[in-house]
Amino acid sequence: MMTEPYFESNRSQSGSIHYPYESMIHFGKEPRCLVEPHWHLYIEILYFLSGKAKVYLGGKCHVLGQGDLILIHSHETHSVYSLDDKVSYIVVKFDPEILYSTSRTILESKYILPFTLAESSSQRVFTEPEIKDTPIPGMIWEIYNEFSAKSFGFELAVRTLICRVFLWFLRQTRHQHWNWEVAHSLNDSDYQMLQKVFEYIDYNYMNDINAQTAARLCNMSYSYFSRRFKAIMGKTFTNYLSYIRITEAEKLLLITDKSMTDIALEVGFSSSSYFIQQFRKYKDISPYHFRKKGKA
Repeated sequence: MMTEPYFESNRSQSGSIHYPYESMIHFGKEPRCLVEPHWHLYIEILYFLSGKAKVYLGGKCHVLGQGDLILIHSHETHSVYSLDDKVSYIVVKFDPEILYSTSRTILESKYILPFTLAESSSQRVFTEPEIKDTPIPGMIWEIYNEFSAKSFGFELAVRTLICRVFLWFLRQTRHQHWNWEVAHSLNDSDYQMLQKVFEYIDYNYMNDINAQTAARLCNMSYSYFSRRFKAIMGKTFTNYLSYIRITEAEKLLLITDKSMTDIALEVGFSSSSYFIQQFRKYKDISPYHFRKKGKA
């Protein structure tokens, strides 16, 4: 299930104020689970100040310590487990929409789209030696301080800083993302199509949906929609739908004790056997062993 990417930050007599970004410091007082497995639409950055922790990202375990940073894309299942009683880290999370100017343009979309897809082999962990002599640590602290103090004009300051941090990641990982040539060749209608399809899948993945309905939503013929979607995404609509369902299943495997059959039906698969087959195809591990590994 999707998480609304706007954050309630303070209350006044006029009501709640919501921002498309948030920053805070998390502390771990003892070895335990700090953040339950979940996924959301916003992008998240964790910058570790002290101690050590395990961060599970898409089924892979990363051990991070002081000065290390991890970048979590939209739609990625993740969780955090402290390994000692001295863990602390700055959290910066933001809606990808703030990276756009006043309107979504193709010039910006071609850079941002890869960060809103969970499936990526690009670098996620940046160690202390890799970033200590870069502007990143200072900018992360600046985001936290600006958001905490909320001084006059902090909204502009936070957005500007997040854009600068994002640009740094973009340039560091530009050769690691999925086919950048494809991303740069898309036109406005392609991005409009993708936005409609992503929203359609995010809200309906648990139901019996298909490419024919998606094509109608985009005012396209089924054959043209199918060809264009596969050309852009490198996979069919059905395969992408399966990937999103498996992403949601990851969370259920780790935070519930539901059976494979119940999980399969809840995320939209017709049977547990097909769910297990698809999970192994995308994750190179069975859902049973994924659950066992994630709860170890």
